[in-house]
Amino acid sequence: MKAGRLKQGLTKQWLAGIAAMALPVLAWARAATPAVEPDEPVRWQLNMTPGITHTSQMAYDAHMFALWVCVAIGVLVFGAMAVAMFKFRKSKGAVAAQFSHNTTAEVIWTIVPIIILIVMVWPATAKLISQYDTRDSAMTVKVTGYQWLWKYEYLGEDVAITSRLDRASEAMRQSGRQPSLQELPHYLRDVDNPLVLPVDTKIRFVITADDVIHAWWVPALGWKQDAIPGIVNEAWTDIKKPGIYRGQCAELCGKDHGFMPIVVKAVSKAEFRDWLAAERAKNEPPAVAAPAPAEAAPAEAAPAEAAPGEAAPGEAAPGEAAPAAP
Repeated sequence: MKAGRLKQGLTKQWLAGIAAMALPVLAWARAATPAVEPDEPVRWQLNMTPGITHTSQMAYDAHMFALWVCVAIGVLVFGAMAVAMFKFRKSKGAVAAQFSHNTTAEVIWTIVPIIILIVMVWPATAKLISQYDTRDSAMTVKVTGYQWLWKYEYLGEDVAITSRLDRASEAMRQSGRQPSLQELPHYLRDVDNPLVLPVDTKIRFVITADDVIHAWWVPALGWKQDAIPGIVNEAWTDIKKPGIYRGQCAELCGKDHGFMPIVVKAVSKAEFRDWLAAERAKNEPPAVAAPAPAEAAPAEAAPAEAAPGEAAPGEAAPGEAAPAAP
């Protein structure tokens, strides 16, 4: 009876170990299959999505490095357990060692984890410092959080837009009906005016709020930054692939917190320049038509000159008395 239970327990442990070792393979398979939108979750997703910015790619690389370190540790630990259980089992006559202290073993299991932590912390620290380096940015976007919308200002370009929940999602939530994926595939995750950004451009963000604390978060960009009234926080991004990237306010900012989505539309540099010019033209004041030139008044007729020997109008002819004054 005990042997059967022991065998069953060992079988479960082996299955669990095989499943743990298979996770990296499944994660690699997930990474090799892109979704329709890079930040959209898919069924049976087991891993992070590869980054579309420098920051998100650093996060993905750090995650994969830590995952493989854990896999290596797991293989060593479970391998040692398997050897101990099968080679030194009681049925083969093995006798358990009796000891209470072993200096060599204690030094090993203290030094080795420290070395592993240093190997993992060093690149992670360098990546974290790089995440906040906003130098050499090509453009700056000011993000301001309001209850419950976002305002984006392209500093130096005379362009500003407001972005709020799209009208279709607003009408659906106010109606009380149950939305369907076919009717509204991005229910509560779409906006009327997305933030348009160029690809392959280092973009600096300055983030603040007008009323309460918000948090600007687009997972595909690889970072989240608080928007605090009276404080300006910084971040940066450089999007590598055109597409639509969605996020939301990540701070509980009031009763409509769940209806404050973020949509970033990444386009080519040429398309962004055209969009910026069109938005700038909208902000220009309407041209005032110049007044038509006034027509010249007709000149009065000049008095006719008298022919020789004739009197001019109003004058007496020669030999005649001048007309009497009225």
